[in-house]
Amino acid sequence: MKNMPLSMGQRLALAGRTLGLVAVVISGLARAQAPAADTAPLVNPLRVGLIGPFTGPSADFGLPMHNGVRMAVDEINAAGGYLGRPLELVVKDDTARPDVGRKLAEELVTDKVVATIGFCNTGVAQQSLEVFQTARIPLIIPCATGTPLTSKYPAAQSYIFRTSARDAIQAPFIVQDLAKRGWTKVAVFADTTGYGEAGLKDVEAALAARQLKPVHVARFATGVKDLGAELKAAREAGANVIVGYTVGPENAVIAKGRRALKWDVPFVGPWTLSFPFFIDGARDAAEGALMVQTFIAEPSNERRAAFLANYARKYSATRITVPVAAAQGYDTAYLLMHALFGVRGGQPLDGPTIKAALENIQRNYYGVVATYEKPFSLDDKDAVTANMLYLGQVRNGAVTFAYPEDAKRNLFVQRKQ
Repeated sequence: MKNMPLSMGQRLALAGRTLGLVAVVISGLARAQAPAADTAPLVNPLRVGLIGPFTGPSADFGLPMHNGVRMAVDEINAAGGYLGRPLELVVKDDTARPDVGRKLAEELVTDKVVATIGFCNTGVAQQSLEVFQTARIPLIIPCATGTPLTSKYPAAQSYIFRTSARDAIQAPFIVQDLAKRGWTKVAVFADTTGYGEAGLKDVEAALAARQLKPVHVARFATGVKDLGAELKAAREAGANVIVGYTVGPENAVIAKGRRALKWDVPFVGPWTLSFPFFIDGARDAAEGALMVQTFIAEPSNERRAAFLANYARKYSATRITVPVAAAQGYDTAYLLMHALFGVRGGQPLDGPTIKAALENIQRNYYGVVATYEKPFSLDDKDAVTANMLYLGQVRNGAVTFAYPEDAKRNLFVQRKQ
C-alpha cells in the first residue's frame, strides 16, 4: 500500500519532534566530549558575541537574525550547552551605523567572546572586519551579503566566515533568470552604501559575462524620496527590466515611481526585495517583484516546519519580517556549536583553535536553510553556494516560490557544491 501524503497538521505535529531530536544530538555530542567523572565541571558560561541592527532603520531584518540566533542558543543550552557550560550571548546593537559597529566590535573583543555572530549591513561590517581579524576572533556573518566581506583577507588567514549568500552568487543568479526571460536591457538602481556599490559591481560583472551591460545605471543616497527623473531616464534608454540594489525603503520608492509613470516593467533584485520596507512600503506596486532567497517561509519539510512553528511559539509571531535572516541566524549558531564540539581535549578554546574547528566541521548539520556538509574550509569561508538559491516572488503581499519546480526542489534540502 502506498504511503498517503501527510496533511499539514500531521506535518507540523511531526515537526514538533525535531527540537527533541536536536537536544538528543547536542546532548550526545556533549557526552562524547565530556570530562571524566572525577573532573570538576565547568560552570562558567562560554561568551559569544551577537551584533546587528536591533533598533533603527535596519531592525526589520536585524531582529529576525537576533531571534534566530537566540532560539538556537536557548535550544543548545536546554540540551546542556557546551560540555555543561551554557552559551552566553553578548548582544550589541550597531543601529546600522558603521562607526557604532566598529566601536561595539572593539567592545566584544574586550568582553572576551570566543566568536561573534553578526552584521546585517555590508557597510557596517566592512568597518569592523579588521577588529576581528586583528584580534584573531572568528566572525560568522549570517546576513550581510556584500562580496568583499569574505575576500578582504587571504582565505587561509581569514577569521571572517559567512552563512548568507554573497552577492557574487546572487547577481549571476539574477542575470541568468533575466536572460532566460529575455529581459536583457537592464537598468540598475543601486544606492551609494557599501552594499549598493559592491552589488552594482557584481551585477555589471554578471552581465559582462554574457556580453551585456546595463542600458542605464542610477546611483542614489539612502533616504531618497523621489527617483522619478532616474526612472524616466531608464525608460528612455530602452530598459525592459529594473534591478534594484538597496537595503531600505528606496526599493519601495523605485516600485512606486515606476507605477506612477505607468511603466510596466519587471522589478528584480537580491534578497532585500523580501523586506517589509519594500513589500509593505510599496504595497500593490510590489506585486510580482522577483528576488533571490535561500529560505522561503513555507513548511516544505519537517525541519523547516519545526523551525517556523517553534519561532511562532517562542516569539508570539504570526509573521517573520525577514525569514531568511531568522533561518540563517539559527543555522549559524548551530554551525558554531558543531565546530566547538570539534575542539579536542587539551586544546585551548581560543580564536585560532575555533577558526580551525570551523574549517574542519566533521559532523553534518541538518539545518533549516541547507544540509551543511563541510560548510567551510581553509580556502573557503562562504557556506552558501548557488545551488542553494531560489527565486522568490511577491504574491498577495507575501514571498513565495516564483517557479513550481523550485517549490519541488525545496522539498529536498540542498548541500554545498
